[in-house]
Amino acid sequence: MKMSKKLIIASIALPLALSATGVFAFGGKHHQDRHEECRPGLDRGMMKELNLTDSQKEQFKTLRQANKEEMKERFKGEPEQRGELREDRAEKLNDLLLADKFDPAKATEIAQEKSNKQVERQVQMLSKQHKMFSILTPEQKEQFVELQKEHLEECGDDMPRHKGKDRK
Repeated sequence: MKMSKKLIIASIALPLALSATGVFAFGGKHHQDRHEECRPGLDRGMMKELNLTDSQKEQFKTLRQANKEEMKERFKGEPEQRGELREDRAEKLNDLLLADKFDPAKATEIAQEKSNKQVERQVQMLSKQHKMFSILTPEQKEQFVELQKEHLEECGDDMPRHKGKDRK
């Protein structure tokens, strides 16, 4: 078997194995559902409690539709091009992992590329959320903060911990 085929197989098998392990480690789907319930943000239940006007509901609907269209456009790109980018990333990762000697500089470069993309996506998401919150009146924003506090208190121990605090 050619080395390139081995690398492609390794690049496919490694993420699959790691993702399966992650699902089992965190309790499968049930854990994910509970996490979804306890994340901060503006969910449909809170929107109902904020007594949105018809105009506000229409604005939210327009924003959601625009976001949906943007996502379609973003992923519309040539599948071959996305496949090539994925193969390139997999090849870089495999070169690093299968090398005789670990290269910290190369690992840093790969990690930095991924981090930069995550930061970019996070900024885009926060921008969209800001647009949604700008639709609310000052009173609704205050009410949202109170509802969110109550929601987070209800979730209590189910919220994910950060930086090792309160881990068992």
